[in-house]
Amino acid sequence: FEQNIYTFNVDVSANKKEIKKAIFSLYKVKPTKVNILSIPYKNIISKGKKGVRGGGKKAVVYLKKEDKIEFI
Repeated sequence: FEQNIYTFNVDVSANKKEIKKAIFSLYKVKPTKVNILSIPYKNIISKGKKGVRGGGKKAVVYLKKEDKIEFI
């Protein structure tokens, strides 16, 4: 990732401070900025039945240029 921007699915009750702490404790890097996106629920129709596709929350985490998250 050239720009050091990472996206994570997070719990709907999580806030920016909690996400920063979690990123630091898991990956040992300190985020410079965290943005949060709320994903709305959507009504769907599948095989003639109505239902709801779940929403959620995403966090966009920005890191310094020298920092990097290694995924295994």
